[in-house]
Amino acid sequence: MGSEGPPSVTFHVTGFKKFHGVSDNPTETIVRNLEQYINKKGSPKGLTIGSCTILETAGQGAVVPLYQTLQSAVSKDIQQSNSSKVILLHFGVNSGATRFAIEHQAVNEATFRCPDEMGWKPQKVSIIPSDGGISKARKTFLPVDDITKSLAKMGYDVITSDDAGRFVCNYVYYHSLRFAEQNGMKSLFVHVPLFQTINEDTQMQFAASLLEVLASIC
Repeated sequence: MGSEGPPSVTFHVTGFKKFHGVSDNPTETIVRNLEQYINKKGSPKGLTIGSCTILETAGQGAVVPLYQTLQSAVSKDIQQSNSSKVILLHFGVNSGATRFAIEHQAVNEATFRCPDEMGWKPQKVSIIPSDGGISKARKTFLPVDDITKSLAKMGYDVITSDDAGRFVCNYVYYHSLRFAEQNGMKSLFVHVPLFQTINEDTQMQFAASLLEVLASIC
């Protein structure tokens, strides 16, 4: 089954819980409902959701469940055929945004503007010290410009971004990009606005369309 037809794409998806200033994180709703939404909509052939995980909005607090998800992705990939591709897809909210943003890179710097949900507030700290200084950046191997253009053609207000901030979103993305590179996977982070800015139904449609676009370009 796995070796016939086009390569299948398995997604491992994460979102975040509430944090300072955002009591209702849209990514928690998106990720929690994504699999059911995709199934009801009718997922494209070869597209599989391997897991959906909600992370604490805390740098060190998110790392343990994040790596459990990442290691699970490796284990499942080993069990499947080599024709299966794996994408680690992360959603985070930008409460000041008015449109979706496909993040091109993460930087090896944690400088939190406010304490995270575990009270940690690092300033100019390397996320992975062995990677070097805080200016080190890791980029996704996915074609963000093509992804953005495809989604824009579908009617979504979406941009490509080179700055994922220095808060927990960037922290998680950096870890994920490093893990993906080491394990032959691909990683992507997407920032979404609040539901007050772009409603829940549109955001669910966007998430489903994003998965379809990613599956088609792999």
